[in-house]
Amino acid sequence: MEKLGFRQFAMVSHDRGARVGHRLALDYPDRLTKLVMMDICPTHYMYKTVDRQFASAYFHWFFLILPAPFPETLIGNNVDAVLKLFMGRVMPKSIEPDAYAEYRRCFSDPATIHASCEDYRAAASIDLVHDESDMDRKISCPVLVLWGANGLVGQKYDVLAIWRDRATQVSGKGLPSGHWLAEEVPDETLAEIKRFLAA
Repeated sequence: MEKLGFRQFAMVSHDRGARVGHRLALDYPDRLTKLVMMDICPTHYMYKTVDRQFASAYFHWFFLILPAPFPETLIGNNVDAVLKLFMGRVMPKSIEPDAYAEYRRCFSDPATIHASCEDYRAAASIDLVHDESDMDRKISCPVLVLWGANGLVGQKYDVLAIWRDRATQVSGKGLPSGHWLAEEVPDETLAEIKRFLAA
């Protein structure tokens, strides 16, 4: 961001990007002015409260952390089947064909598949170590959390209460969607983000 000319900035993030935002806010509290995180609860919390409902809906968390090259090989053998499974019921309705084509192009590269698996492996290992060492710290910038009211996060977790335990200034709400807020309810998602960033 400094190379782009920004020492401080707001961040809008979804899913894995929101997990990056969570760590960024803790590791560099002087950099983020505001943080939007969509459809997640803290990784540490989710791993500590695993049950059958979570494991069934988020089975990929446990598949992708298996040692290489097992998940990489299976994904690479049928990229379309894996992407459609991971994207769930929004395929193909909410994901535009051009966007899906870009996902398909990226996941045709074995290095992309491996990097994706490594991200999940880190979430289940070193990220948990870092989170445990920071349990006495909270995100200090204003945080907006949005989640799909029809998805696992919205149906299973008290999202605001969980994030209020990890951040000092939290607002947010569930939107009438599943996991893919920007694709399923783009107008509502954008309106909430713009309102928060303009405040």
